[in-house]
Amino acid sequence: MIRVGIGYDSHALARGRRLVLAGVEIPHELGLAGHSDADVLTHAVIDALLGAGALGDIGEHFPDSDERWRDAASLTLLRRAVALAADAGYAVVNVDATVVLEVPRLAPFRDAIRAALADALGVGASAVSVKATTGEGIGFIGRGEGAAALAVATLDVRGRAAANE
Repeated sequence: MIRVGIGYDSHALARGRRLVLAGVEIPHELGLAGHSDADVLTHAVIDALLGAGALGDIGEHFPDSDERWRDAASLTLLRRAVALAADAGYAVVNVDATVVLEVPRLAPFRDAIRAALADALGVGASAVSVKATTGEGIGFIGRGEGAAALAVATLDVRGRAAANE
């Protein structure tokens, strides 16, 4: 049996912060503001995985009120989410994600981003799709004030989870 989840995240852009997507640092004068590394892409993937497994959400497992997660690398959080899914009897099949960011262009970093996500998810790069688009000058993204990401994750139900279906 296949389970599907969706995730979304957004963060403001700020000076003095790094712009990190799937653990890949993107050279830019602004970075994403947040409690952890504010990696909108990885956060959306985490929520998609947790949603597919009906395992809660990122705020439940890694709350911004918990100092353990201050400046945490989001790929570390993703690996923990994958482990939670595995413990519940799920295996990652694939992830499809879109980053919405006015600048900089992400095309030169896409392969590194896909590889980093695939590694953390424990799947091949062919099971991870990462796309990028802009806000076309509209809204907070179009004005260059922030970034957002949307992700869909597919899990295969195995073992204990299949017995509970």
